Amino acid sequence: MTEPLLSVQHLKKWFPVRKGFFQRTVGHVKAVDDVSFDVAPRETLAVVGESGCGKTTLVKTILRLYEPDDGRMLFDGRDLAAASGSELRALRRDMQIVFQDPGASMNPRMTVRSIIEEGLVIHGVGTKRERQDRVVELLQKVGLDPAFRNRYPHQFSGGQRQRISIARALALSPRLLVLDEPISALDVSIQSQIVNLLNDLKQDLGLTYLFISHDLAMVEYLSDRVVVMYLGEIVESAPAAELYAKPLHPYTHSLLASAPRMDPDRRRAKLVLKDDVPSPINPPSGCRFHPRCPIAMDVCRTDKPQLIQIGDRLVRCHAVEQGIDTGAAIEKTTYHEHATPHEVHTG
Repeated sequence: MTEPLLSVQHLKKWFPVRKGFFQRTVGHVKAVDDVSFDVAPRETLAVVGESGCGKTTLVKTILRLYEPDDGRMLFDGRDLAAASGSELRALRRDMQIVFQDPGASMNPRMTVRSIIEEGLVIHGVGTKRERQDRVVELLQKVGLDPAFRNRYPHQFSGGQRQRISIARALALSPRLLVLDEPISALDVSIQSQIVNLLNDLKQDLGLTYLFISHDLAMVEYLSDRVVVMYLGEIVESAPAAELYAKPLHPYTHSLLASAPRMDPDRRRAKLVLKDDVPSPINPPSGCRFHPRCPIAMDVCRTDKPQLIQIGDRLVRCHAVEQGIDTGAAIEKTTYHEHATPHEVHTG
């Protein structure tokens, strides 16, 4: 079995909530709460969920932009949480990030050449001439004219700026590329071009992707496996093809039902969740999804479900654990609004 390139084990990142004159801690925002997963070399792992579920906090903690509160993060067997100084700097050469807003992630006073070669300068890679040649090579690789290298970010469109961001991330030849909503700030007509570029780069350079997104159509196209997060926890993890063919967790059902599909034969029944997302400061008891779940049972309100393994996938759901077909139960609830909970769960 191939060793994972990245292994995240029981990772936690809680942010303290302080009030009063003395700024006493009165609670914690449980942004990432006991999250574990592996990413194999050359794999694309997508992390999906609603805004506020902890996706971005997760990747920023992995990259040590936030310090973890607990857990381990192993990159190629080396402990990221324990690394510091020169060791951490060396590890960061192999892990780069493409941010959501390409304009906000660039210094407007720097030329494209300076932006792309900045990492090379910081890490002391190559001579000045070699760095200039590397900038030309990277611009060509991402589909931009190298003659643009002396221009400034404001002189480019959003799609072009994201290509520059990708070139900057590739400058140090990383092994892992973290893509934090890389297409959400772009026009729809440009999104597919960037996704195709990322797919081509993965094949050409043997890259591994950690892909953060709420665009489920792009996730289906680009990813090998999908992790679904809700209120800081993983609720389902599965190979992409299996998850899209048959989701198990009710929250995954709701995400897929909300995704627009052009093919009428692949459209799913509409599923509208109850209420808003609960506060991560005081998450619900039992299953965190139960206040919004259309098939919640009494046990869901009191007992926290554990991640159980079913084949190649993991799911955190009492209904699945009891052998209930969640898809059929949800469909029955959706079309029979006056059915009793007993009728929904037992048929």
